[in-house]
Amino acid sequence: MNLAPLTQRFVLHFGEMGSRWGINRTVGQIYALLYVSPRALNADDIGEALGFSRSNVSMGLKELQSWNLVRLQHLPNDRREYFQAPEDVWAIFRTLAEERRKREIDPTLSMLRDALMEQPAHEDDIHAQARMKQMHDLIELMTGWLADVQKMDSATLVSLMKMGAKVAKLLEVKDKLTSKVVAGLTGKPTPDTMAAQPSGVADHKPAGRIFDNTNDKEGS
Repeated sequence: MNLAPLTQRFVLHFGEMGSRWGINRTVGQIYALLYVSPRALNADDIGEALGFSRSNVSMGLKELQSWNLVRLQHLPNDRREYFQAPEDVWAIFRTLAEERRKREIDPTLSMLRDALMEQPAHEDDIHAQARMKQMHDLIELMTGWLADVQKMDSATLVSLMKMGAKVAKLLEVKDKLTSKVVAGLTGKPTPDTMAAQPSGVADHKPAGRIFDNTNDKEGS
């Protein structure tokens, strides 16, 4: 392997991790090399750098193309094909998420939808279907969120990730504001306003109602 020390370490690591990600060592190393390369590489460049045969490089590149993880390029006065990984890491993230959704999540979601359409008679199947519905609802929620994320530009994604726990705080504020708006429309006190009242106040009837009772008694 004819690579600079840091690049070689990165490439070897991706090869070792490939099997855990569902790809083989060759594909992992080819992608790692293309990712850190400052220029587009052809099959001969890749084979020479990694010590792979031309056939192994060709199969690895086809696999990466099927995942939309490399771009094919042609250079002037050169009939060979050159390959390069996308520059934007967020574009890579979106591509990986979309490809994994199509290959792994969509088939499972389709099976779960079919299962939920059935009307099981056996007690074990009824229990199993209830568990399947929980899984179905979670996957649908996550895929819906992912679809929204896919529409965001890279800058928005970075801002969203940096928010971290602040998102939970924003949701808490939203819930409190919603509760107060509903209370204002219905006249019902919120937990916050009830907690702020002196002890015993919440048990008394409004003054207007006391007068109404008095008037009723006088009229009778």
